[in-house]
Amino acid sequence: MREPLQFPEAADAWLPFVTAFAADRTAVVSDVDWRLVQDASLAPIERLELWNEADIALGELLGAAYLISESHPDAAVREAAESAAQEAEALAAARLLNPDLWAVFAAADAAALHPLEQRLLSHIRRDFRRGGVDLDAETRERVRSLVERDTALSLAFSRNIRDGRREIRVPAEGLAGLPQDFIDAHPVDEDGFVTLTTDYTDLMPVREYARVRETRLALVAAYNDLAWPDNESVLAELLEVRAERARLLGYADWAEYETETRMIGSGAAIPAFLERLDIASDLASSAEYDRVLARLRQDAPDVDEVTIADFWYVLGAIKREEYDVDAQLVRSYFPFERVRDGILDVTGRLLDIEYVPVAAPTWHPDVASYDVVRGGTALGRIHLDLHPRPGKYSHAACFPLVPGIKGRQLPEAVLLCNFSRGLLEHDEVVTFFHEFGHLVHDILAGGQRWARFTGIQTEWDFVEAPSQLLEEWAWDADVLGSFAANAAGEPIPADLVARMRTADAFGRALEVRRQLGHATVSYRLHVDRPGDLQGATERLYASTSPVQPLRGVHPYAGFGHLTGYGACYYTYQWSLVIARDLLSAFDGDLMNPDAAARYRTEVLERGGTRDARELVEEFLGRPFAFDAYRAWLAGE
Repeated sequence: MREPLQFPEAADAWLPFVTAFAADRTAVVSDVDWRLVQDASLAPIERLELWNEADIALGELLGAAYLISESHPDAAVREAAESAAQEAEALAAARLLNPDLWAVFAAADAAALHPLEQRLLSHIRRDFRRGGVDLDAETRERVRSLVERDTALSLAFSRNIRDGRREIRVPAEGLAGLPQDFIDAHPVDEDGFVTLTTDYTDLMPVREYARVRETRLALVAAYNDLAWPDNESVLAELLEVRAERARLLGYADWAEYETETRMIGSGAAIPAFLERLDIASDLASSAEYDRVLARLRQDAPDVDEVTIADFWYVLGAIKREEYDVDAQLVRSYFPFERVRDGILDVTGRLLDIEYVPVAAPTWHPDVASYDVVRGGTALGRIHLDLHPRPGKYSHAACFPLVPGIKGRQLPEAVLLCNFSRGLLEHDEVVTFFHEFGHLVHDILAGGQRWARFTGIQTEWDFVEAPSQLLEEWAWDADVLGSFAANAAGEPIPADLVARMRTADAFGRALEVRRQLGHATVSYRLHVDRPGDLQGATERLYASTSPVQPLRGVHPYAGFGHLTGYGACYYTYQWSLVIARDLLSAFDGDLMNPDAAARYRTEVLERGGTRDARELVEEFLGRPFAFDAYRAWLAGE
């Protein structure tokens, strides 16, 4: 078994490391391709094994390059990693446009292979076809240039968001309502003002607690203008590049191209699914909105609408006043270190694993590394990079780092998050569980023979289901009681958690409408490609939710999912439908060892070796259904 990936210890070694690592993995791919084309005597299984070598090398290169580009504190290293990622994506695309490589697999005899090997061969053939290998030479060249341009634009889009941190200044009295530890951490300057940033550590408390509406409006507006105007032209071109690429490959639009390999099956099925969400949430969201507007008018009698800058504040007020859930009291039970250690403990017990701290060189002192172990046997390694800093990825995500290959190398994956070092909001605890769901999925599924099916290499509209399922553990009184405690060491009371669960049902339909807005924007921008991105986005958000967007801002410029998820942000609600159904198998006992073991072995550990629909059906004993989601939406 190979040793885990070794990062440099010295700061000045990182640039040479990125260059050498990229060159080494690229050389592996080039050697594989030469051998595949030159040796016509290779048996079908030998062709697959060679292709697998290249998949592993590309996976390692892309994993390291994307991680370093989003996390390293040195801008020059991030830039070098971006270049490496761009070159690797170009190489991957060029291979799928190579007729000589295509001939190697087109001529392979599938009958000589076992079922999983046949599945791999069919996926490779599909990748070649989707790559454009059967097009004429001129069109292939155009597709190649479009793929490279997509990568460059996507990297620029992400970079502009990462580097787009904004600041505003508000009068000291504008912090009224915010927790004392937040106020203490934001000193008043000589002019009587306080500086706030668009970092999550400022944004989330302000939108939740700031009683002064002008403060909320100002900071949320700044956040909604993140990466604008830089990303205006980037996104406009990206949409056109994707549309042309889809057309050249024979698809009606980018959504049709993306959904061919997903559970939903077609681009046309996206608006049909979104309409189903619309119908399911319509009446409840209208009733919730009336209550939210009435409560907002207690503070601002002249308002005629609830904006996205009011949404979380008013929900919090209603939950405090009508459900006896004070978010500031709740957060007192969630010091960061307790939450981190608690999630490690809970997921360890649930999945029969333990996390052993390891001292390993990483890209920043904040990073904590752990070996994931079961019964004394290492299963993989995780790295937790959980606090904000300049130049770092500004949201929360799991980054696969090393693809796990059975008998050869263990998987590695990384969480990049932006949590406070002090007290966490409960929403942040939920986010932590969510992202940790991706992390353990990637590690536990990392024991495959084929890189094409290892880790979270599954349908992209299923990949959120395991992480959304794990969110439920953040709402369980016994689970939270095992780690959440205040400064006096008192555990969070079960009756408070019960009230939190009850209160959480209020506003749920409005949150679904908010997600419906994101999904509609991601789909419509890619399919319609409007000339006026600002106007179209504002209209789409305004028409999908009664909670209104801020006028005149540019949230699409900071909508990071538009690169990776493309037209398919519907994924989050699609996966949530599945997650709510998966939850039913636990029958109210989240630490049920039998259900957890079945879930681990039948869903998580299989990675992409079978279609996600089959994995879910085998686990549930039936096809997944909409019923559990509908009941959850109704607060049942």
